[in-house]
Amino acid sequence: MNLKIFHLNTQAKIIFTWLFIGSFVIALISIFAINNIQNKLDKNYSEFAQLMTKAIAAQSSDFENISAEEKSIILKDRYSSFISENEDVSFIEYKDKNNNVIYSSKNHLPVAEEETLVNVNSPVISNGKIIGFVTVGLTGKGIKLISSATKKSLFGIFALTWFTFTLLLLLSFILMSQELKNLYKGVKQISTGQFGVKLDTQNSGELTQAFNDMSKILSKYEEQNIEQLTLERNKLEAVLMSIINGVIVCDNFDTVVLANSAALAMLDIEEKNFVNTKIQNYIDSHGQQCFLAKIEEFKDTPLNIIEQKPVEFNIEAGKKTIKSMISPMFSKQQDYVGYIIVLIDITRETEVNKLKNTFISNVSHELRTPVTVLRTYIDTLCNDGDGFDEETKKEFLQTLDKEAKRLHTMVNDILDFSRLESGNIVLKKEYTNIIELLEQNINSIKILADEKQIVISFIKPEKLPSVPVNVESIDRVIRNLLSNAIKYSPEGKEITVSAQLSDDSKYVEFSVKDNGIGIAKEHLEKIFDRFYRVENATHTIKGTGLGLHLVKMTVEKHHNGFVTVQSKEGEGSIFMVKLPLEVNENELI
Repeated sequence: MNLKIFHLNTQAKIIFTWLFIGSFVIALISIFAINNIQNKLDKNYSEFAQLMTKAIAAQSSDFENISAEEKSIILKDRYSSFISENEDVSFIEYKDKNNNVIYSSKNHLPVAEEETLVNVNSPVISNGKIIGFVTVGLTGKGIKLISSATKKSLFGIFALTWFTFTLLLLLSFILMSQELKNLYKGVKQISTGQFGVKLDTQNSGELTQAFNDMSKILSKYEEQNIEQLTLERNKLEAVLMSIINGVIVCDNFDTVVLANSAALAMLDIEEKNFVNTKIQNYIDSHGQQCFLAKIEEFKDTPLNIIEQKPVEFNIEAGKKTIKSMISPMFSKQQDYVGYIIVLIDITRETEVNKLKNTFISNVSHELRTPVTVLRTYIDTLCNDGDGFDEETKKEFLQTLDKEAKRLHTMVNDILDFSRLESGNIVLKKEYTNIIELLEQNINSIKILADEKQIVISFIKPEKLPSVPVNVESIDRVIRNLLSNAIKYSPEGKEITVSAQLSDDSKYVEFSVKDNGIGIAKEHLEKIFDRFYRVENATHTIKGTGLGLHLVKMTVEKHHNGFVTVQSKEGEGSIFMVKLPLEVNENELI
């Protein structure tokens, strides 16, 4: 409505402006014409007065030999009626050569002098001599009548011209207004994005046709631009969606305009509940607005600093630890238009760092204990050994041997972990009787079982095919599983070792079953992770957290087999190892 009123007011202003200009121009022309005609009339009237005066002077040229009284009588008879009948002549006066008045109509027509407009003098010449002077006064009534009639005519012409001009201007503006209204509608449609609109060209001028041509060109440009923009947007979305890291794009008002699938997965939120919302409103797993403070910090930091060092912080979403970085976003003209938040899932790295720290702490503690015992016992033997009896010395030496073995085992585990973790190592294998390998380890570890009065039972088939294994590493696997079973079993319990051929005859399986304290369900998935330790009121036995990880890595990575565990807290555990019967020939000794 306001636009329409503005449009009509604009048209009215244009019409009145043109009327004013046209009227002003016509008035100037009329004034110029009147002045020009008036000047010509005045000039002609002056010439008329000169001629009249000269004519009267010529009529008086025969007065040379006549007396003044006679001249006065003749002039009075000659010009009295002429003056009375002619409104343009106000008076006639005759003077001799000495400038003495011989005759003057003022004497009997004194009022006429007051109406005098022009006085004209002319000498009276007779036989080449000036014998007097004639003065004629003109009232100018004739020229006034002519001037008035001329002005009225010109005013009529001005009025007719002005009326015609106004009528033509109004008609022109009516036609133009109709075309402008059509153009206004068309422009309004184009301003709303309706490119390609076509106006009716009937009773319209070239402007409407030019508008239609422009609209057609804009429509073509729009189609090309939409295709290009769609293609570029699809490319951008494809790139963002394929990035493994999360990407969140926010505008200058903190509204989320785009978030790729990785970001939505990390934040565990649906797109409809995240896009077009304020980023500060996101709530993490602790119920905190984790982005709020950092975004305020980002905004308070100068752009030249934030460009060199983005704001970095960590958030927690569920069980994930996510590293976040906020960087400013600029247009091609280097105008600030918002910011980008990059999310990197560092859950694994965080857990590894935590496990490494735990491992270092555990290893330091585990190594310190045997080293301390060794140093204490050795120092005691060195300084006070002579006073001990044989039984005490033997007990000291047994303790030293036990702690040395314990230290040796821990160092070997760490070295084996480092060696097996390297990607380029290939363990050479040979066909081995797995039953014999199991029996050897059972016999060697029986002494530890006897200390806790634990019985180890071995259930074995009559015959099993030989398995291609690296004897040293599989020997360590068996010994680790047996020692763990003894370590986590109470005194007087039983451990069962069994071996068999798999149902598909592709693997040889062996298992170690204990009736110990078992493993809680929440720890089963991570029990084979490196450095992972189950520490609670039930599991109080210290260790490096590498044993089961070495078992899994040896079996699965270097033997292409499988390791599984079944356990229930308080009811014991069953660890099963499956070793394939086939192997690449280049791995054999």
